[in-house]
Amino acid sequence: MSARVSLPQRFPYRLVATDLDGTLLRGDGTISQRTRDALAAAQAAGAEHLVATGRSVAWTRDILRALGYRGIAVCGQGAQLYHAGEDRLLTSITLDRAVARRAVELLEDALGPLAVGAAADGVDGDIRMDAHFRPVDGDNVTDEVSEPQDVAPDREGLFAEPVIKLYLQHPSLRDDAFAAAARERLGGVVDFVVSGPGLVEMLPLGLSKATGLSLAARRLGVRASDTIAFGDMPNDVTMLGWAAHGVAMGNAHPEVLAVADEVTGSNDEDGIATVIEALLAASP
Repeated sequence: MSARVSLPQRFPYRLVATDLDGTLLRGDGTISQRTRDALAAAQAAGAEHLVATGRSVAWTRDILRALGYRGIAVCGQGAQLYHAGEDRLLTSITLDRAVARRAVELLEDALGPLAVGAAADGVDGDIRMDAHFRPVDGDNVTDEVSEPQDVAPDREGLFAEPVIKLYLQHPSLRDDAFAAAARERLGGVVDFVVSGPGLVEMLPLGLSKATGLSLAARRLGVRASDTIAFGDMPNDVTMLGWAAHGVAMGNAHPEVLAVADEVTGSNDEDGIATVIEALLAASP
């Protein structure tokens, strides 16, 4: 049963930013009615809800439609600003393909063979993997990497069109160790982030959910001081740090727990709703 909350005149934040997988979405990929009601109550009390996800637009659109979401969404780890109501990209930042190819070569020289995938730019951008890439499974893993995708005939096939990010897998190094080793070698050239179990992503240097969120907030006329953000994985760390109040889900990665201002329940325990309901109840 969803909680009943009396609406205040104003919600204490003007923007509620939520990650999707492992945060807004439950383990079965759905959103609870309680969380829907809490977000609707916050919006009725003056807040905007903004989705900020590592998913590219092509793998976010159906979820946003199911939500009835018609505003701006931050997609692709901050690379894409997408207007859901108009079904169009507002801005897009791509990964330099020559730099990305060379970065993969240097990593393989230092760390051994890697499995590589690429997310193409655009509203309908597809996902291409090399033959070594393993589909990743888990409650906070997106379907863009948990389902079989197009297999490129060779490594060059991954770079046949503009890409917003690469997916990288190492055969033996754990995610955090692999990401740290990659940053140590190429941290001044491209960025690396752990976005889910079994998944490290290569991004354009300086790109993060925080940069995408700041661009979206500017369009909405709000600031970091107006924002509360929710997340669960290391790719959410910058977003939680940018917001005035960063909330880690109960199922969050240790890096997220370490930087959060508050820890709530897990995505399967309506952690977002718990925080919003408390804020609504405490508001005058």
